[in-house]
Amino acid sequence: MDGRKNNRGTLGNNGGRKPKVDEILIIEAMDAVMVPNEAWQALADLVRGRDVVAVKTWLNYRYGMPKQLVDMNATVTEFPAPVIMTPYDGNTTEP
Repeated sequence: MDGRKNNRGTLGNNGGRKPKVDEILIIEAMDAVMVPNEAWQALADLVRGRDVVAVKTWLNYRYGMPKQLVDMNATVTEFPAPVIMTPYDGNTTEP
């Protein structure tokens, strides 16, 4: 085997996604500081106060991000390269 499952990204042992255990520890630490229901209530209060960022966040969590469309029909226009004139006349050895 080539050991790909042991790679952990391109930066040696520090690259790639953090282990799930680290993610769970962070979530538990955040929950110890503030109960998630309190955070949702604070967001709801901001939405009621018509905070634009809070409304956007609420809608993204409630209905999901809108589908982003990418136009795959790009038109490429080529421009001719400019001609650059130099003082070199061809008779000397230095440009």
